[in-house]
Amino acid sequence: MAQSSHAQDNGWPARAARAPLDTPYPGTIELRVDARDRAHRVFRVQETIPVKPGPLTLYYPEWLPGNHAARGPISALTGLIIRAGEQRIEWTRDPLDVYAFHLSVPEGVQRIALEFQFASPLSKAQGRIVATPDIIGLQWNAVVLYPAGYFASRIPVAASLVLPDGWDFGSALEVEQRSAESVDFKTVSLDTLVDSPLFAGAHFRREDLAPGAKTPVYLNIVADTQESLEITDEQLAAHRNLVAEARALFGAQHYDHYDFLLALSDHFSGIGLEHHRSSENGRSPGYFTEWDKPEQANGHELLAHEMTHSWNGKYRRGADLATPHFNTPMQDSLLWVYEGMTQYYGKVLAARSGLWNAELARAYFANVAATYEFQRPGRVWRPLIDTTNQPIITPRLPLSYTSWQRSEDYYNEGLLLWLDADTKIRELTRGRKSLDDFARTFFGMDDGSYTVNTYTRADVVDTLNGVVEFDWSGFLADRLEGHGPQAPLDGIKRSGWTLTFGDEPNEYGKGSEAQYKSSDFGYSLGMSVGKDGDIKDVVWDSPAFDAGLSKAMKIVAVNGREYSGDVLKTAVEQSVDDPQPIELLIKDFDRYRSVSIDYHGGLRYPKLERGEGRDLLSSIFESKR
Repeated sequence: MAQSSHAQDNGWPARAARAPLDTPYPGTIELRVDARDRAHRVFRVQETIPVKPGPLTLYYPEWLPGNHAARGPISALTGLIIRAGEQRIEWTRDPLDVYAFHLSVPEGVQRIALEFQFASPLSKAQGRIVATPDIIGLQWNAVVLYPAGYFASRIPVAASLVLPDGWDFGSALEVEQRSAESVDFKTVSLDTLVDSPLFAGAHFRREDLAPGAKTPVYLNIVADTQESLEITDEQLAAHRNLVAEARALFGAQHYDHYDFLLALSDHFSGIGLEHHRSSENGRSPGYFTEWDKPEQANGHELLAHEMTHSWNGKYRRGADLATPHFNTPMQDSLLWVYEGMTQYYGKVLAARSGLWNAELARAYFANVAATYEFQRPGRVWRPLIDTTNQPIITPRLPLSYTSWQRSEDYYNEGLLLWLDADTKIRELTRGRKSLDDFARTFFGMDDGSYTVNTYTRADVVDTLNGVVEFDWSGFLADRLEGHGPQAPLDGIKRSGWTLTFGDEPNEYGKGSEAQYKSSDFGYSLGMSVGKDGDIKDVVWDSPAFDAGLSKAMKIVAVNGREYSGDVLKTAVEQSVDDPQPIELLIKDFDRYRSVSIDYHGGLRYPKLERGEGRDLLSSIFESKR
């Protein structure tokens, strides 16, 4: 009969694991994941860890790169049993650090065997759907425990995967051997393993996006159906252009090969997550087959954003985000570079490659400019730099009043900051230089290296001054620590365009309304409304806010007529010549009441119109190959 070794009475204080050391871990972890249980959507894990006798702490990854926060899905870890041969070893979860498991390795034991399961979400209310009848997305951080005390980059892991029969996969991991039973991957560090997720599916297609290049780039696609995998030559060319434009922009590649992972599904949850040699991307099934529909076109820039992160965020990384392992807390103070500049160049590269046309790119910039000029009153109390804490404050949970509370504004307000910097460099150098020169200097060194290269805010300032001398420290301080209330729109004006408003949604706005099945009254009444009348958002201090409206209420009728988006749009149009307020019948929980909105400004949707001076925005969007 097997005997047990108990850890409950070892007297360890909470969080007792020692600090990680930058020394090699003595031995290789063997990790085997069985992903065949599609009915229950459970990943079954077997893991063998070389150990020494004595106290041991095992970690489940908590602080996940790209999430900028502690989002390891610990609640899905289940069934954990640890053995040394036939002897079961009991574990104790740390009461303050629930990602840490303490145990005591008996004398004479050199290896322990773990078995556990990752019970993936069955509904979106439980989290991201990562397993469907046709697709799985395997993030290795969800299926591994690792020993405390070592840098993740110094712990070798030999991973293998069992897939359903007939399935194929894409990953940045390299295959050691593949048999009918499993796929065995080459041994890599734990750091590289977690940074190398996998998409697999019954319907799979792989395209070469850099034919003949020394450094390969592939597009790996999984889908609900075979029909969604159909790609035209023009669509393929745009994705190949993206790779070429990124190479031209940065002047170097920080990967030995790169794999886009793209899931086209109504069931597998959408995602956009960066990795050094790959990225996880999720779009709807019509990404290719309904390419020209506005609701599809808006999302064509996703791959450009995530690939940009290979340089910005993965290779060059804010010093306070570069942690030794996945259970060391991260700090996010430089996300205005990591995400803000990536947001800027993601859109720019989409336009340069043909994934977006210039009109759609301008429409997006117009929406961002208008949002921060008219829909972020929270800028008066909360500076941009403080929003970099948002991933830790709220893991993308919905907010009651986003316009006042502010969310992850370092993305799009960051876009405006970097447009401002780009046009300022062009102005100071009379067009001889641009932010592209910063990008080549800051991200383009050491071609082929993918060893993390950290930076600080001072490094950003120094590199900007190397492009052109200016008070960049003051420039950034004004935009990062300032309080508005006006948005940083100098980049729009300097680029030769002016933010104005029209009575119809612009190209990007049309796509957003179609995608989310909503009507946008953000710049008129100050709210957005779903197709059934559910109020999705209300802008703080807007006419809708002042009338007493908020999220979760439902508009039942408009001026005595049953609600629809068109009915409310007509009422807003007619209000220009009608002195009477717009009357809404509102359902608020189980109560009905009438609300009057005394607004007469008509429909308003942002757009950019050509202003004075040179058209820098069009130059920014032009191909640089």
